[in-house]
Amino acid sequence: MAQKEEESHRKVGKKMLTASGVTVRFGKRVLFEDVNIKFTKGNCYGIIGANGAGKSTFLKVLSGELEPSKGEVSLEKGERLSILKQDHFAFENYTVIDTVIMGNKELYSIMKEKDAIYSKPDFSEEDGMKAAKLEERFAELDGWNAESDAAMLLNDLGIAPEDHYKQMKEIEPRIKVKILLAQSLFGNPDVLLLDEPTNDLDLKSIEWLQEFLINYENTVIVVSHDRYFLNKVCTNIADVDYGKIKVYPGNYDFWYESSQLLQKQMRDQNKKKEEKIKELQAFIARFSANASKSKQATSRKKSLEKIQLDEITPSNRKYPYIDFKPDRLPGNEILQVKNISKTINGEKILDNVSFTVKPNDKIAVIADNENAKTVLFQIIAGELEPDEGKIIWGTTITNNYFPKDNNYLFQSDLSITDWLRQYSKDPDETYVRSFLGRMLFSGEEALKPVNVLSGGEKVRCVLSKMMLSGANFLIFDEPTNHLDMESITALNEGMSKFTGNMIFTSHDHQLMQTVANRIIDIKTDKLVDREVTYNEYLGIE
Repeated sequence: MAQKEEESHRKVGKKMLTASGVTVRFGKRVLFEDVNIKFTKGNCYGIIGANGAGKSTFLKVLSGELEPSKGEVSLEKGERLSILKQDHFAFENYTVIDTVIMGNKELYSIMKEKDAIYSKPDFSEEDGMKAAKLEERFAELDGWNAESDAAMLLNDLGIAPEDHYKQMKEIEPRIKVKILLAQSLFGNPDVLLLDEPTNDLDLKSIEWLQEFLINYENTVIVVSHDRYFLNKVCTNIADVDYGKIKVYPGNYDFWYESSQLLQKQMRDQNKKKEEKIKELQAFIARFSANASKSKQATSRKKSLEKIQLDEITPSNRKYPYIDFKPDRLPGNEILQVKNISKTINGEKILDNVSFTVKPNDKIAVIADNENAKTVLFQIIAGELEPDEGKIIWGTTITNNYFPKDNNYLFQSDLSITDWLRQYSKDPDETYVRSFLGRMLFSGEEALKPVNVLSGGEKVRCVLSKMMLSGANFLIFDEPTNHLDMESITALNEGMSKFTGNMIFTSHDHQLMQTVANRIIDIKTDKLVDREVTYNEYLGIE
């Protein structure tokens, strides 16, 4: 019954998920128009696009949760589609194991119907015949292994067996995220739709999910801002841009770098066509050769080798310009953190933390306790006093701080221009406005009051403030939160190019890997300090 209900939103089509002539309008606004895509078995499609472009909306259309304004989505009869649920409170009165099995609605429905028949005190012959039919279908759906399969998924995601039969309302939120992920993966669905699956997942769970999807033989469609994740799992990228959705072979890096190369070629009018073709061919060959040995990467390699040059088109995307230029280079004495301890609300957050920052250090901080990172950064930035210990800055060092929670900076009704002018050495409006233009606040946008800005707009404002500061020591506490992929990419480049010192943390794996040359891990009982990359520290190739 549940399966039929789920499929009623979609018409029968070929053995794949297909969007045919799909248009979505909200009033006069067209999110995307006349989209035609075939999502084929064995591929993983990463859906990318600017904030508000319609990525999550497109997933809802594919799942049948939202009817398109025009066109249709089709899935072959008998195939099952699963979507990662976002409502963490929808299953409060169910056990954890039942919640996972509910990922296959038909199987769960049969389980409950069977149990109800067998528990009847007046079990009739008719009941027996009905139960026999249910048992047959139950076996076809591999129902006898349902509990053990669900338990295996939960174990793989680090959920202890003693929690498996608890009610969901007894489970803390960070564990619920994993349970709903297990629900979406349960029963080997033919099509798997995942909207930001790495949000709130710990590192081990993300690594496990990556491997799971790399080896997954059916169709996966995923929305994510995590570039490292997209690079690991995707065979194709579907770009939502200016009302169109176009599918490209390869992972995120291939899409981004090919688009950048084409834009560069378009600007270079003097280069001959033959030279441009050779440059593109070399680029494709390099990406094909770099593919790893996983199933996913092998599929990607094959698709790249077959690519036609005219399939690659430059993106229309606008990227902010992020460039942190220190007014003076730091000397040899940078920063000493000496025996810092801090207790908040009776909980010891930092316990005798010590380290010395050396020239050229870009330090990524990880911690067992998420609060430890924020408290350490607040103490280094001078916004919080330690209970014990001290911070010693070198005489040549000026610092600037990106707080995780920046709302206190935006309590006024100043325009963006006037807000930023407070932090500019040159108060001239033309200078400030030209600077804001590089951060995608052009024209009337620059006159918006700062107390109505979105999370992403506030982050771009704080990054502008940091660029104007000329500081040679930067402190970043989760700077990628609220940013779209374009801004994350620009920030990554800006942090990599920065010639001063830096201490930072982020849940963006690629940012951590490409910027940091030293890792500090604040564990409950000790501090680990190693001069390695993030992947080297994690033991990832």
